Amino acid sequence: MRSEDHRCVQLGRRAFLRNGTLLLATTATVEPSLLLANHAKDSLRVGLVTDLHHADKPSAGSRHYRETLGKLAEAANQFEKDRVDFIVELGDIIDAADTVETEQRYLKEINREFCAISKDRHYVLGNHCVDTLTKAEFLGGVEQKESYYSFDRGDFHFVVLDACFRNDGEPYGRKNSKWNDANIPAAELEWLQADLRSTDRKTVVFAHQRLDVSNDHGVKNCPEVRRVLQDSGKVLAVLQGHSHQNDLKDIGGIHYCTLVAMVEGTGAENSGYSIMEIAADGVIRLTGFRKQIAYDWSTQ
Repeated sequence: MRSEDHRCVQLGRRAFLRNGTLLLATTATVEPSLLLANHAKDSLRVGLVTDLHHADKPSAGSRHYRETLGKLAEAANQFEKDRVDFIVELGDIIDAADTVETEQRYLKEINREFCAISKDRHYVLGNHCVDTLTKAEFLGGVEQKESYYSFDRGDFHFVVLDACFRNDGEPYGRKNSKWNDANIPAAELEWLQADLRSTDRKTVVFAHQRLDVSNDHGVKNCPEVRRVLQDSGKVLAVLQGHSHQNDLKDIGGIHYCTLVAMVEGTGAENSGYSIMEIAADGVIRLTGFRKQIAYDWSTQ
């Protein structure tokens, strides 16, 4: 069981959109569940984790692979307590391995714990997920049919993207790729455009590689992807991982929120996870736990 200290975290900065300007303010240390308890009963709650990098191998630098299971257990308890409607893992649920068998073992171990949290769960492919495994092998291991798709929950539309493609369009797998060569191919981009045209609901997008930067952590054709998202007029926010650090950018009226990695740092205090709550009026609040920063986004 967690102590009272484990449940109290520094939420740090919170973000507000006022007259088109993103404003940041400092908040005090609070009990995150109290924030959630005060929200509207008809809101939608989504549990979010990213970059778990589960593996049975010694720590390397700041990455503590064997601690992921314990960190995930704490997140699972919080998600159950706050009754999330579904959960999303934003990529790199496992770390790379030298053999297919080893990578499949890592996936089986972590997914056994992850799938126990909720029947309604979604996996974004990260580069480490398909380092040795093929996409078909990874998806089979987590019982997910597609690597990119969309779904509706409540009054909102959600999109899962897959940027694990080389610049020549070949999908990652079997050690054929570089972590900093992420692309969304033309066929997926066309699908995204058609998908957004087909819905009249406000939309949230989930990705692993970042869509808001042009450095090594960014999708190479991210300007094209952002143009599709912005032109739809329906996308509220993009939740992403990959760079392991908290970050937030507002581009074209869309919030691009990068979540902190769970694998970074030793001890529960160095974990990070969050609950995104979308109110009926479209206001999104992200309640952060441990190292994850909290945000409050107003669409007014």
